[in-house]
Amino acid sequence: MFLQDAEGPPTLCDLCLAQVCQSLSSLCSMRADGSMSLIWAPVFPQETADQLLNHMAAKEILNDTTVGIFRSCKELRLRRASIQSCPLSAEAFRLALCPHRLLELDASWVSGGLTGADIVSGLASNPECRSSLQRLSLSGLRLDWESLEANGGIHVGFSSLRGLRMLNLANTDLNDAALEDICNLPHLETLDISCSAISKLTALLECKNTLRSLIAHRQRHLDMSPAQLLFVFSQLHALKHLDFSEDHFSVDDSDGRDGDETVRQLLEGSPQVLPSLVSLDISGRKRISEAAIRSFVESRSGLVFLGLLATGVSSCDFFSTQKSLKVTGEADENQVCEALRRYRDRECFIREALVHLYSLTTDTDKPQPDVLKLVVSGMQRHPTSLQIHLVATACVFNLTTQDLAQAMPISLLSSTVTQLLNTMKNFPNHQQVQKNCLLALCSDYILQEVPFDKYLAAMLVINWLSSHEDPTLQRMAVAVISILVAKLSTEEMAQFSKDIFIMKQLLAIVQQKAMVGVVDSTLKFALSALWNLTDEMPVAARNFIECRGLELYEEVLECMFPLMLFPFQKVLGLLNNIAEVEELQADLMEEDILEHILSLLQDSQVDVGVRYFAGGILAHLASRPDAWTLENELRSTVLKQLHDSIMTWTHLEREMVSYRSFHPFCPLLQTCQPAGVQLWAVWAIHLVCTQNTSHYSSMLEKEGLTELLKALAAHPSTHSDIKGLSDSVLSMVEQHQIHAGAFNNQTAPQRS
Repeated sequence: MFLQDAEGPPTLCDLCLAQVCQSLSSLCSMRADGSMSLIWAPVFPQETADQLLNHMAAKEILNDTTVGIFRSCKELRLRRASIQSCPLSAEAFRLALCPHRLLELDASWVSGGLTGADIVSGLASNPECRSSLQRLSLSGLRLDWESLEANGGIHVGFSSLRGLRMLNLANTDLNDAALEDICNLPHLETLDISCSAISKLTALLECKNTLRSLIAHRQRHLDMSPAQLLFVFSQLHALKHLDFSEDHFSVDDSDGRDGDETVRQLLEGSPQVLPSLVSLDISGRKRISEAAIRSFVESRSGLVFLGLLATGVSSCDFFSTQKSLKVTGEADENQVCEALRRYRDRECFIREALVHLYSLTTDTDKPQPDVLKLVVSGMQRHPTSLQIHLVATACVFNLTTQDLAQAMPISLLSSTVTQLLNTMKNFPNHQQVQKNCLLALCSDYILQEVPFDKYLAAMLVINWLSSHEDPTLQRMAVAVISILVAKLSTEEMAQFSKDIFIMKQLLAIVQQKAMVGVVDSTLKFALSALWNLTDEMPVAARNFIECRGLELYEEVLECMFPLMLFPFQKVLGLLNNIAEVEELQADLMEEDILEHILSLLQDSQVDVGVRYFAGGILAHLASRPDAWTLENELRSTVLKQLHDSIMTWTHLEREMVSYRSFHPFCPLLQTCQPAGVQLWAVWAIHLVCTQNTSHYSSMLEKEGLTELLKALAAHPSTHSDIKGLSDSVLSMVEQHQIHAGAFNNQTAPQRS
């Protein structure tokens, strides 16, 4: 049984659109103004044109240059357009989007100098758009009518877009005059004026018979008494949804008092005020009583949602009997998750909900992928909010710790880890945030099985490690690095290994532990990371030597030799990596080092894994007699002991070593090499082929080592021990080829 991602694989349409986005430069020519134009395009299905625009926006490639492809209104017909957060100028917007007969436009938080006035005047310049546009979101923009007029533009108000039914002007400089203009729209049903500069809501009376939803969160500039506000609300006969919530974090006891009093009077007042209300959001409001909430809900049977986060009354026992009523609050996980779903763009409420979620999930033992998804969404929506990321990263740890991660969809874990890495980049100097991210990353399952940018993660963790010495966190950081380094591609490893700073950090940890004679998991992880870092990476091996790593490892061998629990295999594995690099072999030609290594090779009490790597170092050094600078007698001893020792080694079931390639073995398998050198190389190949025949048989064939083994087995002077192992390896390769051929024949399509 396997866990299938809840979201499923991407659709064929998504894959095709992603390919188009990736290939835009080759599919387009450039106009004189620097914008792109498709060289050729069929007439896209209308929905596909919308999806292409949305894909480009989501991938952050929609800008003045690329948006030019949508000037082709016949081939790419837009109806529901989203340019949210994209850097577009007024001219690019006018040329590319305004000619389309749009039904919806989301231009929230666009950058590049585009203002609300530019958008409205541009849309109104298209007679079709004046009547067709039904939904418009300009959240986060400056409306800036004054600049438009100063530059010779004509002030065209919102009321010119006669088809508008939904208008979102949250977080804008909307003022009373503009609101009066908006309320003249004949079909206006939904209006969001949150966090705006409105002082009077009286203009809403002009659309009292059409307005079904009013969102007026955090109205700081309102200058109306509770009685006046309540009168306006009472006249909105079509209103079904009212959001009059407040940011409780930024309000002191004196601010928002009129708003709080208005809410109190609404709750305690006549059932004839807003009798058809379906949802009411008063989160963040103060001085609300449970009795008033109960009375309000009981008198409005159609109510399906009540926002009560940060009001202190969401734990009212009355709600347990209201099964059809959704509530945002902090009483239980359902209320908290409802808050995370509904308040995605409100930092104050996301922060509050996450604080309560952290408490609710501290001891959780149940996988909750839906909850994790909400947490990650909150982090993505508020990338610069320290308070949100501080609590959210702690929630991520709670939701993925122990075995919980293994029950999550891989795609969700991948996006979660990617977000953690973004958080580490955005808050590099905040210790607790970094600690939370590290705690969440320190999971074998996540590090081994989940796809994410391993190179970026390794760089972020190593940078963090350089400025922190907490033993527990140091252990985790080094553990993460040791696993990540082994997961890097050859290209990434080459880039990573160039940084001498990384080598210094890891060697400092080894030295720190060696000085006090401590053999703990931190030391083992650091040794593993160094070993992996130098694997077929001459630059890293050179950095190791330049950072005096050889001297340190010699001290380690001397000091730790009596301790049989010391991880000699990791030390010798790295020295073996250095011995594979011909130009660095001279650095190992020191009698003291070789005497230590030779003694490990000869000691029958030492683990075979340790003796194996000791043999590898000696085999590589002894394979080049012209480069041997020590006594010839020592070389003769090394060669004899290699053969004698290897023939006593028992076969290993556990995987002890893995190889990126067999290239370092090629010089050792030449027929002119001494028997001890040849035997070690053939024994090593035989070991890994036995443990993973399929992978290493293919590698032997691809890299040409089967021919070397055949030549070795056929040569008259080759020792019988070597011939036997060579024949065994060649037999395994042959059997693998037979099985692979049989499998291909079985799975090949049959011709009729």
